[in-house]
Amino acid sequence: MNFAHNRLCAGTDWAEFVDGTLLPWGLDGVVLGDRVLEIGPGFGATTRLLADRTPSLTVLELEQRYCRKLSAELGGRVQVTQGDATRMPFADAQFSAVLSFTMLHHVHTPQLQDRVLAEAARVLKPGGTFAGTDSIGGSLRFRLLHLGDTLTLIEPGAFGERLTGAGLREPVIEVKRGRMRFRAQRPS
Repeated sequence: MNFAHNRLCAGTDWAEFVDGTLLPWGLDGVVLGDRVLEIGPGFGATTRLLADRTPSLTVLELEQRYCRKLSAELGGRVQVTQGDATRMPFADAQFSAVLSFTMLHHVHTPQLQDRVLAEAARVLKPGGTFAGTDSIGGSLRFRLLHLGDTLTLIEPGAFGERLTGAGLREPVIEVKRGRMRFRAQRPS
């Protein structure tokens, strides 16, 4: 992420938005279960809140510097794993839920995004849920925030088909104010 994006995501305004709006909306109606994986937590605004909502939380983060920060801050409350979400270092059927908050648009191509979706389906237990949110807006402010960053926007109208193509079922996609929330299940 560029300097402006880093600063925004590390700030108190973003943390308050995540706590008061984004996470409650993204998790509404989602059963987390006993073992949750969050992919791409970055600075950990969602991770700090998720740690209190499930008995076991693992995060998978690509950037080593964010892994160090999360490990130092959250200690034994969260298992932090450095790795690539397109090739998750976990065995099949390990997690009751896999979550992704505002990270999919940081994946370089739609094809790689689809690999993330397929990996999420693979590591879910049968009946488990893949859920989260992502930005879909292409406003000038949003695009400026991503100058020098990866920005691969997701088309909500086609996202359900992409989720089923990854092996998930019953996708639910909702759009509100330039954001999308989604959920789908691994077949039982």
